[in-house]
Amino acid sequence: MVKRFFIKRKLDIICSVAALVLIALVWIIAYYSVRNDYIIPSLGETVKSFFICLGQKTFWTAVGFTFLRTAVGFVISFVLALACAALSACSKIVAAALKPFMVILRTLPTLAVILILLIWTTPGAAPVIVTVLVLFPMIYSQISAAIGGIDDGLREMADVYRISKRDRLFKIYLPSACPNILSQTGADISLGLKIMISAEVLASTYRSLGNLMQTARLYLDTPRLAALTVAAVVIGFIVEIAFSQFARITYKWSKKEGGND
Repeated sequence: MVKRFFIKRKLDIICSVAALVLIALVWIIAYYSVRNDYIIPSLGETVKSFFICLGQKTFWTAVGFTFLRTAVGFVISFVLALACAALSACSKIVAAALKPFMVILRTLPTLAVILILLIWTTPGAAPVIVTVLVLFPMIYSQISAAIGGIDDGLREMADVYRISKRDRLFKIYLPSACPNILSQTGADISLGLKIMISAEVLASTYRSLGNLMQTARLYLDTPRLAALTVAAVVIGFIVEIAFSQFARITYKWSKKEGGND
């Protein structure tokens, strides 16, 4: 299993590099087909603008606030999802009651919600609330699936041998569920970042990547707009890589605990 896990990771890296090369080729072909920097900026100008952004204080301030809002939205979503998933696991009535609520949240039109929230709240709070509304039902489903995927034999063994709640938590449930949850956490935060930036653009949130993108669009600074988009993608990629490492650690923890038992 461990060998298969690392083979999969290497394959993911190779596919990611190949995808980046393909995107760069498509970008170059599209630029030379149009030959209009206001429509499609050149790859060189975008890279240049990207490094200019890296040297600007306003850029890092915007990145910091955007990522902070994303983190707040994710933490709120995760805590709510974890609590609801735990209640659902303990009670079928709670699970049945939450199901239509989750369906409604998944089908809410994001744009309409943002516009309504801008009437009720501030441009700084609206993107966070929207991010929570989108991430919460998704994370709930992921945690519920992870809990439901725990081997029934482990549960029966814990009952038969009367294992304490503390040992069940740290030696059975967490080691079994953590790898599955953490393997999706990076993707969840990346999605939250994408939603956050989109909401910031619509809300014209002060000190945000979305606001910088909106300003670049208004001034027709297409290379800067593309550079900011690349920056958002890079941040999301770094987050996913970081949490994939956490997933590897918890996977080893799970196997170790399983071996000890």
